[in-house]
Amino acid sequence: MAGVDNLRDEIRTSVLRLIAEVCLRDHVATQRLGLGGTDSRFLTLLDVYGPLTPGRLAQLTGLTTGSVTGVIDRLERAGFVSRERDDADRRKVRVIPDPGATAQLAAARHEPIDLLDEVLHQRGADELAVIASFLGDIVERHEREMAGQE
Repeated sequence: MAGVDNLRDEIRTSVLRLIAEVCLRDHVATQRLGLGGTDSRFLTLLDVYGPLTPGRLAQLTGLTTGSVTGVIDRLERAGFVSRERDDADRRKVRVIPDPGATAQLAAARHEPIDLLDEVLHQRGADELAVIASFLGDIVERHEREMAGQE
């Protein structure tokens, strides 16, 4: 059992180091674009999920709706996002990332993304399935927690 415990410790340490490294690199990259950390996280969420309502952004980030509005206002003034009324329900607003701004952010983040792609291409299908399952479980539990379901 000691071997399994050591592997868990190694994985935990590696994940924490990765989070710190990614956050620090992202901070430097997004600072060049005049963005703060929260701005960058919002743009990442919009890149991953596509257009989102302010309410969904609040759920995913754990921020208050007032704080979310402030971040969206700042990103809109900087040209990174726009607000669009939902055709089906005009009371709803969706936050839409600007494709040009998304490309700028992707270019600023290319190094860690290229490294991730390189490492993933060194893995076989079985390893990728385990990695995908592991990360999927973490993301799913985090999202449930942020939505107040746990």
